[in-house]
Amino acid sequence: QVQLVESGGGLVQPGGSLRLSCTASGTMFSIRVMGWYRQAPGKQRELVATITNFGSTNYSDSVKGRFTISRDNSKKMVYLQMNGLKPEDTAVYYCNNAGTTNWPWGPGTQVTVSS
Repeated sequence: QVQLVESGGGLVQPGGSLRLSCTASGTMFSIRVMGWYRQAPGKQRELVATITNFGSTNYSDSVKGRFTISRDNSKKMVYLQMNGLKPEDTAVYYCNNAGTTNWPWGPGTQVTVSS
């Protein structure tokens, strides 16, 4: 049984930073490409960052240069460091494997960027 739990969200002013964390239990975590997704109100869920088990990363154009994804396989954790936050980054953020079949989604963590 896979369980994903995200944390670290909150309210931050434009230009601020947050660090999101995700813990994954019950998985063969180390062999998976992991990703951070987000879903803004009224919009589809989008993939914003991925990281392979070897640490290779990829980012959507909307976050490139501002967000950094990392992972700790020994702890089954994935992180998303978010700098230079903008109001358009406001969304619920989720982690999941970035393969063709996602695991059950966790509750997500709300990020609100507002002055």
